[in-house]
Amino acid sequence: MTASQWHESFARTLVEHGVAPGEARRLADDSTEEAQAANMHPADLFGPATAYAATMARAARPAPLQSLTRTRGPVVLRLTGVTKRYRRHEVLRGVDLTLRAGEVAAVVGANGCGKSTLLDICAGATKATSGRVERSARIGYAPQQRGVAPYLTPDEHFRLFGAVHGMAARRAVATGAHLASGLGWLPRPGIVAGQLSGGTQQKLNVVLGELNRPDLILLDEPYQGFDQDSYLDLWTQVYAWRDAGAGVLVVTHLLHDLDRVDHVLELKATEDR
Repeated sequence: MTASQWHESFARTLVEHGVAPGEARRLADDSTEEAQAANMHPADLFGPATAYAATMARAARPAPLQSLTRTRGPVVLRLTGVTKRYRRHEVLRGVDLTLRAGEVAAVVGANGCGKSTLLDICAGATKATSGRVERSARIGYAPQQRGVAPYLTPDEHFRLFGAVHGMAARRAVATGAHLASGLGWLPRPGIVAGQLSGGTQQKLNVVLGELNRPDLILLDEPYQGFDQDSYLDLWTQVYAWRDAGAGVLVVTHLLHDLDRVDHVLELKATEDR
């Protein structure tokens, strides 16, 4: 199946599952563009078109939401007038956001509007061209791509990332296994990350982002390749982080996720401003 055929099958199956045609086409376009950006065939990134469409359609029926009424804590992330340029190309312009401990914020926008770049800036992996970034010292980051080493096992990832945070190897492995169980995943000994499915690699990414119990957790579309149960497990984890006092910033293209968060930051392509 070519990428174009995967796209058409994905959009058609979404409509069959009750998704509006316009929204189905948008989701298909977004998924195909994400695969192109990763230089991968959509089926390799997301799985079979019909199965992924069924998962996305089920996810469009939100689970009952937990109350967002609670006490907010200190600021864990503040962006003031953040702008990013690459030579003559401006990716972000004048972005403002304040996120406190115990809050969840979503970043939304069309492909190419700078969502992943913004999270890189928040994590300190990329420097803003101008503006001010204030953040907690304890950060967890689960990027959409490039988050895991393909030739290391999950336990080796836990030990490596744990060492960075000053954790003993045994404690890091035990903590990683416990956090993985919260996402419905039991790491198997001897299996390297490159042999894991795309969805399971994303689970490993999320676990590594939470390993040091950070005050600020950054998630870049963390549910790619998740089935419905894993998707709901992720939001259970997000609520647990929020209730434990962390601030969570998540990039999403699922519009119903916006009912689950405290703040929504919509990025627009700079040429539209």
